[in-house]
Amino acid sequence: MIVWSCFIVAILLFLALDLGVFNKTPHVISTKEASKWTAIWVSISFVFSGVIYWLYDNAYIANPDGLKPTVAAMKFITGYLIELSLSVDNIFVIAIIFAAFKIPKKYQHRVLFWGILGAIIFRGLMIYFGVMLINKFAWTTYIFGLFLLYTAINMLFSKDEDQFDPKKSFAFRMIKKVIPITNTIEGEHFFVKRKHINAATPLFVALLVIEVMDVIFALDSVPAILAITSDPFLVFSSNIFAILGLRSMYFFLANMLEKFSYLEYSLIAILSFVGLKMLLHDFIEIPEWASLGFIALSLVIGIVISLVKNKPATIDESE
Repeated sequence: MIVWSCFIVAILLFLALDLGVFNKTPHVISTKEASKWTAIWVSISFVFSGVIYWLYDNAYIANPDGLKPTVAAMKFITGYLIELSLSVDNIFVIAIIFAAFKIPKKYQHRVLFWGILGAIIFRGLMIYFGVMLINKFAWTTYIFGLFLLYTAINMLFSKDEDQFDPKKSFAFRMIKKVIPITNTIEGEHFFVKRKHINAATPLFVALLVIEVMDVIFALDSVPAILAITSDPFLVFSSNIFAILGLRSMYFFLANMLEKFSYLEYSLIAILSFVGLKMLLHDFIEIPEWASLGFIALSLVIGIVISLVKNKPATIDESE
């Protein structure tokens, strides 16, 4: 319990430093700044795998599955890479939401910051119940596996014209019924007074829609990592590190999503792999290094093919 408390306090400290020190004044996050923070968060996450090894090696945390320290560290990295890769679709949807509600770039970090706090709470609840279901009802593993396969097939055959429209979403319609909404941005404020009534600004509406969409995306990502491990701490910590890095990744990739168009097929491959792993876990035991290798290789192939296929055509100077 002490380790859990220290981990949550550390995360809250990171977030406090983020908003209170590094991003105290709203500003446009440049690609250079975003790339720096993306590298920092990825580095911290990989360093934390060493902390995982230390915790499990010294039995400082409950180890319900009896994992060896090396295996625990590998499961953390595998889960982290899965969550990070599945965040690409989340980034695409966030970009659409910001565009739909015309959120200025200098306020987008603030929206994502508060969105992360909500995401941590909702992910924590979903992980708790997901682990509980798998431990109590072993057959739910097959349901999660089938769901992941269905998601992969749906992604493969979905059409570009089926694009998500935030202003037609169920979440936005419900928000309009409950809270008065203004049409103008009021600085970095989420609420403003209008005729003695508190009205929500587009910033707050975008925040709520992002929160709802994160819950929907978690329906894929939580079962995906449960295919790797049902250890609560490994599932939760890998999820949280992926979420913490999501903001910087968004500002790093938001303007380059088209360049990584083939990464979608990597996500399909990863979801199919973890889905099959859940369905066949009673018959085939896949070594942890093989799972990590497949996921890492899928991401690398998707990135390389995207960069090669989307490379601007060069003009032959000899002509």
